[in-house]
Amino acid sequence: MSEGCDVTEQDLLAERFECHRSRLRAVAYRMLGSFSEADDAVQESWLRLSRADADALDDMGAWLDALRARARREVPTDPHIPDPVVEPADIVSPEEHALLADSVGLALLIVLEQLAPAERLAFVLHDIFDVPFQQVAVIVGRSQAATRQLASRARRRVRAASAGGAGAADVDLPAQWELVDAFIAAARDGDFETLLEVLDPEVVRRLDCGATDLDVPRILRGADAVAAGAIGFRRLGGDGRRVLVNGAPGFVTFVGGRPFAVLSFTIARGRIIELNVLADPARLSRLDLSDGLK
Repeated sequence: MSEGCDVTEQDLLAERFECHRSRLRAVAYRMLGSFSEADDAVQESWLRLSRADADALDDMGAWLDALRARARREVPTDPHIPDPVVEPADIVSPEEHALLADSVGLALLIVLEQLAPAERLAFVLHDIFDVPFQQVAVIVGRSQAATRQLASRARRRVRAASAGGAGAADVDLPAQWELVDAFIAAARDGDFETLLEVLDPEVVRRLDCGATDLDVPRILRGADAVAAGAIGFRRLGGDGRRVLVNGAPGFVTFVGGRPFAVLSFTIARGRIIELNVLADPARLSRLDLSDGLK
């Protein structure tokens, strides 16, 4: 075999890393709520590992050092909607359903963003990805006992938010679609009473429009305010279509043939309890919202 065909230790390390890339990206997405930042974190992890001993690949801490620097250290003043996973609404294959079942909803990602970075790391790694506390402790730079406390505090906050609706979504997808379709139709028709019927009295609507100067509130609370806001968007006109957003019913709106907003609904107790709207043109331009969604 010629020298050019020899398999080097670096080649083997790269092959092993590629086997773990999808899992590392999944961890990073849940930590950062951004696909671009997740990809950057994965790449930084590879650059660190490529300069390290091959055995470091089996050490979760070596994988995730980059996340500590990238995790948001402050809760944003304005609402921040994590990058959505947008899929066609008519997914039917068992494989596709399995992928959606493993997705994490935007509502939970928003809750995670309210946690301190160390709490978020401890919760995501241990509770979602089953990483032992011994390894998590190395990553967050705390003792095992302190790391358990971090995860416990994060777990209580997630459960508290879930009790309020963020994680208590209904699982009956057809019933969810009925509510979403009714909401969209009522908003288009200006039917305030029907909107009140499908919205929970304590519903929350978050709007992330980036640097765009939209003259509308970023957060609305209560059925009356959210219904009025939905009717207000009717003046924009445009087109729209059903989609799945992180495995849950959603809707993409288009104005002038361009994506204007991605709407994600959280439904519990037979009502819409949360509506998250991503309308940041810069971030929408990075999503594939044309092919495969018609």
